[in-house]
Amino acid sequence: MMFERCVARYGDNFKVKTFSCKDQFLCMAFAQLTFRESLRDIEACLRSQAEKLYHMGIRSQVSRNTLTHANATHDWWISADFAQHLIGIARPLSIHEPFGVNLDNTAYALDSTTMEWSLSLFPWAPLRTTKAAVKMHTLLDLRGNIPSFIQISNGKLHDVNILNQLISEAGAFYIMDRGVCLRARHHRQETAQPLAQPQLIRENLTEYRAREHSHRPRIGP
Repeated sequence: MMFERCVARYGDNFKVKTFSCKDQFLCMAFAQLTFRESLRDIEACLRSQAEKLYHMGIRSQVSRNTLTHANATHDWWISADFAQHLIGIARPLSIHEPFGVNLDNTAYALDSTTMEWSLSLFPWAPLRTTKAAVKMHTLLDLRGNIPSFIQISNGKLHDVNILNQLISEAGAFYIMDRGVCLRARHHRQETAQPLAQPQLIRENLTEYRAREHSHRPRIGP
């Protein structure tokens, strides 16, 4: 199984007697799919059906302390590698799905969401005097709504800085929710096909034409 290969790559099951990486993954997947809100919520739900946990693949008893320790010590690259494997399977399956616009090229939507917390409970993620926050930046493939890039940063990181971490796809469309001047930070395409970036331009945006290229219309089939 691919998940076991990811675990073996980072050796996280070494000297683990109970609550393996697979147990942790199944518990967190259950929490995500059933909209659990806390570790106490996860523990209460899974323990209420303790006789069915074995058939779900969970071989250990679920407790808050055990789950907290696993989340803190297990390598997060295991989940990242496994997610990339699942994305690689899902994207070809949805490549022909319509999404309202007739495009032959790939269309992406780049956006972020900020999760604000109490600074007294999360002092490691300061945002303001009394607030803490982290921001999740997501590049979504609009065919199938499959994320192709996710980056979690502190709440102070601006969206434009994420463009430095993206590998641009030639000929693709990148849709963003605000008109930000990207000339200095835009990753230059060295291919024949330009990178299209439809944006919602702000009314007070000052812009100028940096360069102009002539285009010869194609004649014939």
